[in-house]
Amino acid sequence: MLKEKFINLKLQGNDKKKVVAELVELIGQSKKLINKKVFLNAIIEREGLGSTGIGNGVAIPHAKTNSAKKFILGFARIDEGIDFGALDGEKTYLFFILASPKEEVGGHLKILAEISRLVKDKFIVDLLRRARDKKEVLKIIANTGKSFSAVTAKILIACPNKFPRNRSFL
Repeated sequence: MLKEKFINLKLQGNDKKKVVAELVELIGQSKKLINKKVFLNAIIEREGLGSTGIGNGVAIPHAKTNSAKKFILGFARIDEGIDFGALDGEKTYLFFILASPKEEVGGHLKILAEISRLVKDKFIVDLLRRARDKKEVLKIIANTGKSFSAVTAKILIACPNKFPRNRSFL
């Protein structure tokens, strides 16, 4: 599901608002996202409920919206880190952004859980922070995602029309 074109290793924003806008632009390249402005507003509304900065230098901004025809996942990094209101009070360096169809609550939650499992490992977070290029990010995720395959299969069975055919989950 994570594609090279939805990876940005050089975010420019220096605050939460700018980074969120950049993340929306990143996945806004997808034809599966009908309206970037509606999705941006959904992300802002979701962040208003509580920061998606989960700690360990990671945030997972996400929203369910009618603007997403299918699940869209992006990954981005900012070397200096920013205050994203993370639960641990530390700076955030890595961002996974997820757009989900409004009706796909189960799939949305499963994807968030998978990302959370991946980034709870500080070693993986460190590898992602040091990745030299987009291909390396994809390799790190693929090589550490053994547990992803079983859950991915369940999601694909539950939501077969929401994922591109012949694509890996992350």
